[in-house]
Amino acid sequence: MDIIFVVSLTFISLVFSVFRDYFIGYPLILSFIMFSYLALKRGYLFKDIMKMAYGGGRKVFTVLKIFILIGGITAAWMASGTVPGIVYYGIKFMVPKLFVLYVFLISSLISFLLGTAFGTVSTVGVALMVIARGGGVNVNLVAGAIIAGAYFGDRVSPMSSSANLVATLTNTEIYTNIKGMFKTANLPYIISFVLYGLFSFIQPLDLAKSNMTKDILNTFTINLWVLLPAMVILIMAALRVDVKISMCFSILIAIILSTFLQGYSINETIKYIFFGFYLNPGNPLQSILKGGGILSMAKVAIIVFVSSSLSGILENTNMLKSFEDLLANKVSRSKLFLYTSFVALATAAFGCNQSISIVLTAYLMDKPYKNQHIDKYQLALDIENTSVVLPVLIPWNIAGLVPATTLMIPSVKFLPYVFYLYLIPIINFIYYRIDERKQFDVSLKTENG
Repeated sequence: MDIIFVVSLTFISLVFSVFRDYFIGYPLILSFIMFSYLALKRGYLFKDIMKMAYGGGRKVFTVLKIFILIGGITAAWMASGTVPGIVYYGIKFMVPKLFVLYVFLISSLISFLLGTAFGTVSTVGVALMVIARGGGVNVNLVAGAIIAGAYFGDRVSPMSSSANLVATLTNTEIYTNIKGMFKTANLPYIISFVLYGLFSFIQPLDLAKSNMTKDILNTFTINLWVLLPAMVILIMAALRVDVKISMCFSILIAIILSTFLQGYSINETIKYIFFGFYLNPGNPLQSILKGGGILSMAKVAIIVFVSSSLSGILENTNMLKSFEDLLANKVSRSKLFLYTSFVALATAAFGCNQSISIVLTAYLMDKPYKNQHIDKYQLALDIENTSVVLPVLIPWNIAGLVPATTLMIPSVKFLPYVFYLYLIPIINFIYYRIDERKQFDVSLKTENG
């Protein structure tokens, strides 16, 4: 009973914080204290609880390093002229009436090459948002297209950390999983393609009255060299170099370009990398080209670390065992997928982290799938179709919060437009229902002779 009370209080405080625009680290810290108290009541020593918390938090140290690089690379690409360059050449060669569709497709391609949604959003995503702001397109719609495309690669790229995590947890082969992921997401992607195409005509890019290209040329030196930091990312991704290493190389090249091409001093560039890029007051691009910086990710890092520490306590104290036993009952295949979706949403809501949702969903659903003799590759596929995409729909989960923060929009505004992400679980649930219906009809015909 006490667990239900704490869970309910945590959920209410998180939702309240999101809608009142309060820092959600506060309710997470409160939740951490309450669950630590429950562990003490169950006989665990304080030092052991802290070890559990540290063990959970330690799991996301790699993620925290990527956050630092995301903040740094965003500011460095602005100072080097990379983001302005992408915007400039994008405007020159883009079909304005297909802008939103272009955003979805280019984000899908880049995310597949990079294997990371955050890396995609913090690089090409930022540039696309700059174009959208200058062209009068609904920025929430564009953000939805960027984030949906970014999670296309986060889900199916061989370099994706989430795809590799799922393969490891389920003891499956990643390339077999990827084949299944493409197969189960074909229809959602086609529908998303059509919807973004329609929205492109409803919300065309209007740069007729915009002086953006002229303002960019007046502010930055633009030539093909400014695209080098982006090319380094793509080339290293194709060579399967660790994304952290490729981002470091990209930042280093951006610093060189910022100094020798754009005329900023090294001190200025380093300052931008830490505190975020900005232009002088009065510059017409001041409100468009800004942001990034390592410190911009500080609050997100706190959220990730606290939530991961909390998950460490939940896992090691077996507070979730009753939920695990509840899920172990035999149900139909479609209901099992539905349960997996609910578990993915619940763990995403309380863990505030895509990785935590994947780990806990795999842990909680392992027994139900084994009890029903369902292949481990099906478990892996169901986790990919729930825990990888659904956390983005939780406003306080970093899967959606980090991209929203990077794109400088509220974390709830893009949700209606990430069609690809919520179509995947919906359509796969329908697939399972149709398959069950076919099996029922076959068995009925067999019985009737």
